[in-house]
Amino acid sequence: MRFHYAESMTPIANYIPLAQAAEANGYAGFTIPDSLIYPKASDTKYSYTEDGGREFLENKPFIESFILATAIGVSTKTLEMTTNVVKVPVRPPLYTAKLVSSIAALTGDRFNLGAGLSVWPEDYEVMGVPYAKRGKRFDECLDIIRGLCAGGYFEYHGEFYDLPPVKLNPVPGKPLPILIGGFSDAAFKRAAKNDGFMFAGGGTDDLEAMLGKIAAYREELGTTGKPFRIFATAMGEITLDVVKRMEDLGVSDMPVAFRNLYAVEEDTQPLQDKLDDMKRFADTVIAKV
Repeated sequence: MRFHYAESMTPIANYIPLAQAAEANGYAGFTIPDSLIYPKASDTKYSYTEDGGREFLENKPFIESFILATAIGVSTKTLEMTTNVVKVPVRPPLYTAKLVSSIAALTGDRFNLGAGLSVWPEDYEVMGVPYAKRGKRFDECLDIIRGLCAGGYFEYHGEFYDLPPVKLNPVPGKPLPILIGGFSDAAFKRAAKNDGFMFAGGGTDDLEAMLGKIAAYREELGTTGKPFRIFATAMGEITLDVVKRMEDLGVSDMPVAFRNLYAVEEDTQPLQDKLDDMKRFADTVIAKV
């Protein structure tokens, strides 16, 4: 089991010392959230809270995901950076490929692209991207990102994107890991086609059902022989029993957060308290796994 530190929506000055402390305390990585805007008015429900509310996001600082990944990457030596998750279809795929390949090159291939759909139509609207057919657009984006990051000339002719033969430099030194987040069957199938799945929260029964569907899709797609990572975020009190249950389900990576990231109030927890929580978990759980 690899553990990743999952603090987010915290004062900006906390990120680098937290990342450096996570590395020093034996964490394998740092997961990075993504949010573009907070619309003044919206009827959209949020998928990851029990009541569908998203008020917890208002007035929270979000450094652009790829910039924060770069900052953490260049200030550490071994820590993996994994976006959890970037809203890929609202961004131009060629530019996204340029960003992720640059991060990989700067950090010695310590970057994983956690990718997903935005549940907010407003993200698409303000970025000038149609909300309709967003799943198909997402698939084309992933094809382009993977193709360009592989090196050499790459061309693409799809429903939404048309690229002549072009290439990027630099590119990752190894295939870019693409991990998929989401709750739909389409997301599970997309994860099975790629390199992993990111479970953003919920009960282990929910996770077990999702992983069963993903396993079936991997059989169907013939991808069972490929390396596959399963990220499952846990918040609050995380015991060895919780970790064992996750391991039994096949979870390979656990991002951990020691407070409720969905709390509406802004994060006022002192940095030292965060560092103490991080070290306590390292001493009581990571050291014993």
